[in-house]
Amino acid sequence: MGPVRLEAITWERLGDLLAERLLDLKPDDGSPWPRIAFDGAPAARPGDLAHRVSEALRIRGRASLVVGTEGFLRPASLRFEYGHQDADAYYDGWFDTGALWREVFGRLEPGGDGRVLPDLWDPATDRATRSPYIQLPPGGLLLLHGPLLLHRWFPFDLTVHVRLSPAALHRRTPEGERWSLPAFERYEAEADPSAAADVLVRADDPRHPAWNG
Repeated sequence: MGPVRLEAITWERLGDLLAERLLDLKPDDGSPWPRIAFDGAPAARPGDLAHRVSEALRIRGRASLVVGTEGFLRPASLRFEYGHQDADAYYDGWFDTGALWREVFGRLEPGGDGRVLPDLWDPATDRATRSPYIQLPPGGLLLLHGPLLLHRWFPFDLTVHVRLSPAALHRRTPEGERWSLPAFERYEAEADPSAAADVLVRADDPRHPAWNG
């Protein structure tokens, strides 16, 4: 990836500017529900930005639903089939993409009913969450956050990648989770998320983000 010009911004201002941008977003496929990705390693905390944008949208009178991919993990027996620290399994097989298509994206296609399942599986208990469906009104936005989102062909209408440099990613990832870092190296090589995303946010210093807005 070539050099990208980034400018400093506060998280609060970033949330406001992204919300303003999303107010006029129209899906190319005619869906009444715009679908936005907040992509990033867990250490980059893309969910924090998704929730910040959701609150900014609420203030502006627009409905949104924040969904995290950690609620769509596959059962432990499948995630850990090749051991508890297999980076390739994490990359390819931890997340139940079929359930995300069925319970989230499929319901937001043109002609869908807009009833989204916010989560399916609790990784702590390794049981189904049994959460009720949530009705997203026409014009409401799906804000999906999680890692490794930009190589799965999900029908996003706008993508945001919260990036950490390799050094920052290593530093901010808890020691017990650093076995997963090769998956993010592979993601960088195969998906180049910083170039692929519509919006790039650099978060090496969590107090002082920068973006390409």
